[in-house]
Amino acid sequence: MSPAKQSRLGKGLSALIGEVEGVGLAAPEESTAPTGSGSDGSSVDEFNVADIRPNPAQPRRTFSEQELDELAASIKQRGVLQPILLRPDPDAPNQYQIVAGERRWRAAQRAGLKTIPAVVRDMDELQLLEVGIIENVQREDLNPIEEAEAYGALIKRFGRTQENLAESVGKSRAHIANTMRLLNLGESAREHLRQGRISAGHARAALGAPDPDPVVDMAVAKSMSVREVEALVKRLKDGNALDTVASKVNQIDKDVDTEALESDLARVLGLKVDIRQGTKGGELRIKYGDLEQLDELCRRLTAKRT
Repeated sequence: MSPAKQSRLGKGLSALIGEVEGVGLAAPEESTAPTGSGSDGSSVDEFNVADIRPNPAQPRRTFSEQELDELAASIKQRGVLQPILLRPDPDAPNQYQIVAGERRWRAAQRAGLKTIPAVVRDMDELQLLEVGIIENVQREDLNPIEEAEAYGALIKRFGRTQENLAESVGKSRAHIANTMRLLNLGESAREHLRQGRISAGHARAALGAPDPDPVVDMAVAKSMSVREVEALVKRLKDGNALDTVASKVNQIDKDVDTEALESDLARVLGLKVDIRQGTKGGELRIKYGDLEQLDELCRRLTAKRT
């Protein structure tokens, strides 16, 4: 791909389809007459939803059901306000593949629309994949693993380098390199990342361990912070076994306020208190030595205040 074309792609989706203004609402009963044109002269037409297929190279694999329902409800009221981008399906005459806008297409189906406004462009496989990445990355729609897999596909299938890939998608080379490191994770760790149970920061910290997947599993199970994962990995590098250091990691690098709160609660309850911060909230652990202490704790927690 020439430098000029890379630059054009790097400007984002609007550089490919133009800023479309005044697009008509796509109601189920509307005809397939043209509804307008893009700023670059591209015709915006209505296309049958049934004649459109998802992009086979779509980097995004996860779509929130709740977000789709919300968008479908909006479409029922206002229609599809921005056209999607299509290309002719190379394997099916009179059919189309989605280049960008699959989420709108899915929501339009849910809303019961028969047609959807779209712009059609002829694109090769590289452009198809690259535009799909640009659209999702710029809108932050990809989870870290989807983004890493998309970059990997561009490099493996199309011979791109990290340098010109960074230019095309508008990211730094360091971002590309750090994201692609996530492909060194095993499938179980990747799934935790896809589901948002850990952040990319957790995953990158875990990659410093000789075997990162058990570290990721432990980070999820114990709601560890990134700093706690880093501390765990550091101890593993010193030759300690994972089970040996796991129980100690959560005590490392706690801030002064957390330690003070633990002390205050321990003094009031007469029991050891452990506060653990995670990516999505945290845990308050109260340790007791026997059933008598547990009974006393339950009595305090359930006592009615006058």
